[in-house]
Amino acid sequence: MACGRLRVGVIFGGRSGEHEVSLISARSILRALDPSRFEAVPIAITREGRWLLAGDALKALEAGSTDLRGQPVALLGDPACQGLVPLEGRGIAQQLDVVFPVLHGPHGEDGTIQGLLELANLPYVGAGVLGSALGMDKAVQKALLDHRGIPVADYIVVRDSVWRSAPDPLLDAVAARMGYPCFVKPANLGSSIGITKVKAPEALPAAIELAFRYDRKALVEEAVAGREIEVSVLGNEEPEASVCGEILPSREFYDYQAKYVDNSSRLIIPADLPPEVSQEVRRLAVASFLALEASGMARVDFLVALGPRRIIVNELNTIPGFTPISMYPKLWEASGVAYPELITRLIELALERHEAKLRLDTTYHHQPPG
Repeated sequence: MACGRLRVGVIFGGRSGEHEVSLISARSILRALDPSRFEAVPIAITREGRWLLAGDALKALEAGSTDLRGQPVALLGDPACQGLVPLEGRGIAQQLDVVFPVLHGPHGEDGTIQGLLELANLPYVGAGVLGSALGMDKAVQKALLDHRGIPVADYIVVRDSVWRSAPDPLLDAVAARMGYPCFVKPANLGSSIGITKVKAPEALPAAIELAFRYDRKALVEEAVAGREIEVSVLGNEEPEASVCGEILPSREFYDYQAKYVDNSSRLIIPADLPPEVSQEVRRLAVASFLALEASGMARVDFLVALGPRRIIVNELNTIPGFTPISMYPKLWEASGVAYPELITRLIELALERHEAKLRLDTTYHHQPPG
């Protein structure tokens, strides 16, 4: 620890389709870190899995890309990067007090980086290995939520090998169980990448092929006509839910283009919901958080159906976006927790969870009989 400040490793980029979103989130987090308490250590991971430290990591943030071929080494004067420390000599783990992973999607949000940090005995923000894996795999997530009595939309899991060997049973099952329209999405990805709203049977094969570009497992989901509601959850053993927010997408559904490109989707915070509905949505958000072994943070996405009221948990994200337009920090800001305070709270929760784990006995003491 330098000058009494905690060294916070902010890891971003990664080998997933959400690479660019991760860079935007990391830039926002670095700007929000309290410089009187924290010393930021930026760490970038390229699309190929190469780790960039110090100036190269900062340069990737500045360029908005971890592909630094042809880029000058010197860092330009971005105020967000002032005071960030270079990494020299010793192993990186020895120089960090806590890690803030900002790796959206596979190879970062799915338990892989969390397992590495566990082996290094480093505190880190967010869910552990199991919670991260459950949060990433939408098929397993839905099965577990359903088992706990938490409402989810009807779905069918599709595996690449099964689809290629026998597609007709799936086509028949979709027609019989949920009909059209329906949604097709990769089982392990976020930011609405690879999702298709399928309106007719003839469009289903192409939608499944698109999903298989990103994962070997896909979901076909019932299309629930309703309002898109999101809730942020914060905490470890006793998590709290933020106010509810509503998304009014600029497109037919809240896809990648609507989230990050056209800037015309509207966020309504707090959502205009009857008090009893808002209370139930927030209760289900905390219940989902606990059921999926999450910790630190998560954003829970809901569909509140039109007509006869029906509340559906759509999915839980263990490393939600932290971009300037992301719902997770905006919902907490509306709940009275400003962005810099939120980042500090998340780091404190990471340290709290790590301290609790350190108190566990990791050796076996044989007790003789009698």
